[in-house]
Amino acid sequence: MGAAGRPYSVRQSPSVLAGIALVIAAVACFAVLDTTTKFVSAGVPILMALWFRYFFQAAATTAVVLPLRGLSVLRTAHPKFQCLRGLLLLLSSLFAFLSLKYMPVAEFTAIGAIVPLVITLLAATALGEKVSALRWSLVVGGFVGTLVIIRPGGENFDWTMLLPLCLVVTNTGFQVLTSKLARTEDPITMHLYTGWVGTLLASAALPFVWTSLPSWSLWGWLVLMGAAATVGHFMLILAYMRTPAATLTPYLYAQIAFAMLGGWVAFAHVPDRWSMAGVLLIAVCGAVGAWLTARESRALSQFNVRPAES
Repeated sequence: MGAAGRPYSVRQSPSVLAGIALVIAAVACFAVLDTTTKFVSAGVPILMALWFRYFFQAAATTAVVLPLRGLSVLRTAHPKFQCLRGLLLLLSSLFAFLSLKYMPVAEFTAIGAIVPLVITLLAATALGEKVSALRWSLVVGGFVGTLVIIRPGGENFDWTMLLPLCLVVTNTGFQVLTSKLARTEDPITMHLYTGWVGTLLASAALPFVWTSLPSWSLWGWLVLMGAAATVGHFMLILAYMRTPAATLTPYLYAQIAFAMLGGWVAFAHVPDRWSMAGVLLIAVCGAVGAWLTARESRALSQFNVRPAES
């Protein structure tokens, strides 16, 4: 990370390039996770797959972190908020699994990408923050893109296409709570609690949904799903430890491109022209919004720069 009081710059800090590379690798892992989830959902009960995804992440993270950090890594000043954060992410994952059972990967990923725009809307309406006309237009554009993909009233519309909107609601709450906890909590601690809270909650339903799988290859796909989630989240943590969030956010939208590639390779799916238009509109509005945030962050950093001592 850059020195105190110095604006972040790719030229000034190689860690910024490392952070960007890590976040792109992370969203590639998330695209693999979503593509694998859609494949697995055809042969594995959703709650069983959800439990495996969280158990794999929790067990793998614990096996790596605990020997290095000891039990002190579990200390938190906000256990209730850690549990609430884990619950919100579990619900987000549940809606994601349900959505991917019925929707193509690219369209699902694009709708999920409007979360930052929803946070902007929340900041303006619930928190009373001042939002520029340009940001309002980006929010509107993102929602228009969502409507173009879903096309309510169209011949291909089905109520299951609204499931990603439930994901947007729960993920927005998760992101807002994460931003507040990240000010005081260790990100590794947050990652551990998220994995184990999701595992314990999903375990409650496991006896009712567990079944023998028709093919051993499905276990391999479940392992790939868990590994993609674990590695992706770990890379995201490493990225945010090296580079400001405002700098990294625009690169998160690369996940849409990876998702389109995954949908094409695994399912030979290419979005139709209307869905493609909606996907591109969401990606552009989200990326421009992230760029505005990065620009504002750099301007604030420059404003706070202290002159060098002679």
